[in-house]
Amino acid sequence: MQQDTVTATPEAITLIRSLKEEHGDLMFHQSGGCCDGSAPMCYPLGEFLTGPMDVLLGEIEGCPFYIGKRQWERWQHTRLILDVTPGRGAGFSIEAPRGVRFLIRSEVCHQDTR
Repeated sequence: MQQDTVTATPEAITLIRSLKEEHGDLMFHQSGGCCDGSAPMCYPLGEFLTGPMDVLLGEIEGCPFYIGKRQWERWQHTRLILDVTPGRGAGFSIEAPRGVRFLIRSEVCHQDTR
């Protein structure tokens, strides 16, 4: 049974729907660190430019979800679960003014050895 590479909690889906009403189409990029930590960042669609070093993992509520290729090489054995928690995250992500932040939880996936 193949499982989704990236999914979301009901709370994250509720927040995404609200943000889409306010901002229109959205996209996510799982940050690999630096100034914004290693948090999933949410942007209006097209405001973050992806390139050949980004991997499209799938969509959540119609929003593409990307991760850097080098980071994905380390995390490819996991299922990423987008969640939301109270608190202020990175200022670049559009949910920040709401006093909440997206975060990633993960589950280790078993590799098919067939």
